[in-house]
Amino acid sequence: MILKANGGAKKALKDLPFNKIAPNMVTLFALCAGVSSIRFSAQARWDHAVIAIFVAAIFDGLDGRVARLLRGTTKFGAELDSLSDFVSFGVAPAILVYFWTMNGAIGIGWVLCLLFSMCMALRLARFNTMLDAEPTLHCWKHFFVGVPAPAAAVCSLIPIMLDLEFGLPVMKNPILNGAFLFVISCLMVSHIPTISLKKLRVPVFLVVPVMLLVALYAGFIISQPWLTIGVSAILYLLSIPVGVASWCCYVS
Repeated sequence: MILKANGGAKKALKDLPFNKIAPNMVTLFALCAGVSSIRFSAQARWDHAVIAIFVAAIFDGLDGRVARLLRGTTKFGAELDSLSDFVSFGVAPAILVYFWTMNGAIGIGWVLCLLFSMCMALRLARFNTMLDAEPTLHCWKHFFVGVPAPAAAVCSLIPIMLDLEFGLPVMKNPILNGAFLFVISCLMVSHIPTISLKKLRVPVFLVVPVMLLVALYAGFIISQPWLTIGVSAILYLLSIPVGVASWCCYVS
């Protein structure tokens, strides 16, 4: 009787195709990794906490590609992805850095961690509003506006990764970590163009060399994870001026 009274109810009960669900499953894997990082931080298992955030970044890079590959892009998936990004890249890194060293900086340590989380929320909200807006310049397809969420999360952990690799006491300095959080928070909500590889096309003759480089990079991550990821994050920060210069060349 209810179904007959409400014709739209039958549509609501219709089975969903797997291609609509699979991308959301990948997003949930990323969310689980981010929440697990918070648990590891509370247990002072710093290496596990960093790895969990890195795993979340990998899954975050996959869910959108899976959605486009399977043609399963949905509004629900976009909202779920933003919520997952905020937890995995806004909350988890802030809590990790706070428990690791910023709790020794009296009140300012927690303020800087809150700033990082709030800037992440603002960035994600701005990104969602930009999805429906037409880009003002065609060249923006090669750039991000500000530092994207996964990159910001990994860059905020540079001191932790270098300390795990070299055991340098200076890397636990609250001033150094606070400076990292503040600078990266500003970069997230800035309008600085940063390089995006989403639209990068690889020539056919370079496909095999690129795949070999990726395999080599994966080998370095397995053998020297903290040094490899830490250096990669530093190189990314150093690439920001290159992105700005490239953007200026596009618009000039």
